[in-house]
Amino acid sequence: MTWTPGYNPMATQSQPHPGLKQPEQLPRLASETTADNPWPVSMLSEKFHMAVERWPSVWVAGQITQINTRRAGSAYLTLRDDYQDIAMEVNGFGQFAAAATPFVQGDRVIIHGKPNLWMKRTSLSLRGDAIIAAGAGGSLKAMIDELRKKLKGEGLFDIDRKMPLPEFPHCIGLICAPQARAEGDVITNVRLRWPIANFKVMHVHVQGEQCPSDVVAAIRAMDADPDVDVIIVARGGGAFEDLIGFSDENVVRAAATAQTPLISAIGHEDDWTLLDLVADLRASTPTDAAKKVVPDVNEQTQLVNVNLQRMRMRIDATIANEMRLVEGYANRPSLTQPLTMLEPHQRFLDDARNRMRIGLTRILDDASLTIERSRASLTALSPQSTLNRGYAVIQSADGHVLDDAANVKPGDELTMTLKHGVVVSEVKTATA
Repeated sequence: MTWTPGYNPMATQSQPHPGLKQPEQLPRLASETTADNPWPVSMLSEKFHMAVERWPSVWVAGQITQINTRRAGSAYLTLRDDYQDIAMEVNGFGQFAAAATPFVQGDRVIIHGKPNLWMKRTSLSLRGDAIIAAGAGGSLKAMIDELRKKLKGEGLFDIDRKMPLPEFPHCIGLICAPQARAEGDVITNVRLRWPIANFKVMHVHVQGEQCPSDVVAAIRAMDADPDVDVIIVARGGGAFEDLIGFSDENVVRAAATAQTPLISAIGHEDDWTLLDLVADLRASTPTDAAKKVVPDVNEQTQLVNVNLQRMRMRIDATIANEMRLVEGYANRPSLTQPLTMLEPHQRFLDDARNRMRIGLTRILDDASLTIERSRASLTALSPQSTLNRGYAVIQSADGHVLDDAANVKPGDELTMTLKHGVVVSEVKTATA
């Protein structure tokens, strides 16, 4: 439900009466006027208008005695008190006129609006911006429920759209009323829990016709600020009608499109608005929002200390395990008596050397035996063996062995090799 801002009429200047001149200087205060120096009607009307402009918006209940919505975009009503013979004029435009169209004379309604003075007639009326059927709470809640169903159908309240809050926010954007208790509650509790947090505060109207537009502008400004890590929209408790601005469609859509996580802290535990449904986190009170937006420095300090202790214990355990491993390695025989590492290899070498010695001895014995046999064979077959038996080898002068007497003639020189020594002789005769 979106409210139409109140209408501010422009003063209508009367045409001066022929022959009359405006006074050069008028009294500033009503008490300073005299019969000789009175205020003109326009000035008194303007004073009335200025005073009425400062009056707040209000919810009014009554019965419609007259209603005119025939002109498109405008509605004129006469609202009569339920108990006394008192009536007042109500008018409105735009969405108010559209909302008033279904009503007829005799209907009981509740209207939200702002007092307004029409200066041309110095006529006081109520400029309406919202109208609902009487029974207020039920009908108003029904309208909000219809809006809730519409926005839910668009997925604005889906869980998967919600963003997680920053774990350690540096700057918190706070949207609240000026000099509101909610502001003090949030800032005080946040700084008690997390002293290094900073704030950027924007003051807005938290009820009445200006509330939705102010809140929308503030959300957009905070969302556009790169320093702001999280936004809190806070307001103290109040009647259901007082919180209606936070169920405005524009407010809900602004919160839904914000890229900065947003916390809704409107009213008390039992209060609810549509902003609670679209926010990334709903806090039951402004104080609860302060507790949820930042961690507790004492808890974090304790957590750090516990983790440090765990780290030290794990490091000590790791070092102790490594020292035990080192000690185990240092106590191994291979390090305390390194020569024992060589014993198996030494035994292997000794065995190999013995096997080689035995093998070589056998090879040499076999070779010696073979040589002896060969030598015996050679000795038995050698010419020297024949010579030893008394034979001689006869060679001619050219060194050829003579085996036939026909190959020599008398006078040839022969060499005879005996068992011991050599004899050179001359042939006397030769018989073949």
